[in-house]
Amino acid sequence: MMAQSSNISADPLAESEDLIVLLPQREHLGERLDRYVANALPDLSRTTVQSLIEAGQILVDGIPRKPKFHITPGEVVTVELALPVPIEIKAEPIPLSIVYEDDDLIVIEKPAGLVVHPAPGHPSGTLANALIAHAPDINIAGTNRPGIVHRLDKDTSGLIVAAKSDRGRTSLVSQWESRRVKKDYVALASGSIVESEATIDAPIGRDPKNRQRMAVVRGGRPAVTRFQVRERFDAATLLDIEIETGRTHQIRVHLAFIGNPVIGDRVYGQKVPSGLSVGRQFLHASGLAFQLPGGRPVAFSSPLPEDLQAVLDALRAGRPQ
Repeated sequence: MMAQSSNISADPLAESEDLIVLLPQREHLGERLDRYVANALPDLSRTTVQSLIEAGQILVDGIPRKPKFHITPGEVVTVELALPVPIEIKAEPIPLSIVYEDDDLIVIEKPAGLVVHPAPGHPSGTLANALIAHAPDINIAGTNRPGIVHRLDKDTSGLIVAAKSDRGRTSLVSQWESRRVKKDYVALASGSIVESEATIDAPIGRDPKNRQRMAVVRGGRPAVTRFQVRERFDAATLLDIEIETGRTHQIRVHLAFIGNPVIGDRVYGQKVPSGLSVGRQFLHASGLAFQLPGGRPVAFSSPLPEDLQAVLDALRAGRPQ
């Protein structure tokens, strides 16, 4: 039974996952699309916004427009923030742990250390490369680019879903946009968390002091993280976490914000408790629930991988509170 509950808040701003919905108002009449989006999303440079427009990742009422398109109140502007993946991705026979697969989508248990998308510094050896090798018939908008609508950090393990068809991608994007997807995680936080359960409601954006990091910042994108304490130890707390939004590094940033960063997190974390050997951040995507394109609800779960379980076993062999 939960003994205590709290709500931890800061200023919120905008909408949903990697896909943002913007609603132009009267004062935006006639404003250029690129200028409007850049002003609405100050974390994005004008050049980045123009690149997203050219890549077809910014739509007005579902239609691609040019940067100089003039905005009208009442239109709906959607911005897909996921970085563009090259049109053709090289197939690489990387082993995959497949939890579920049909003609429209595939659910995978991603191991720690696997990057999701090709990017500078990681042009190959990614989950996208592995998906192309496993399912060469993937067809998203006429390309072999898999429809990965959410991401996990390189060193976060667990469940991730990708679309194999336009039908699958449309369904997944709609569910992510309307926040109908249930996303559960297990994290080991440093220190002792007093609350038995809590909600962290604090906007996330680029850290103004270090653009390579994210931080809780005024005017950032809304981010909501809920957690329940599963188990307490002398210098750590095991948490079951559900995220309502899916911002970059959200759980890691939020736990660091309340003073209890994820153990093993080299970016946002602190010193690992003595006696513990943690090779990476203790964060695992343990549950994923959504609807298949036909409407059937599905739910998947993933147990802790061996490296994280070993950390818990070591803690339990010590002196839990």
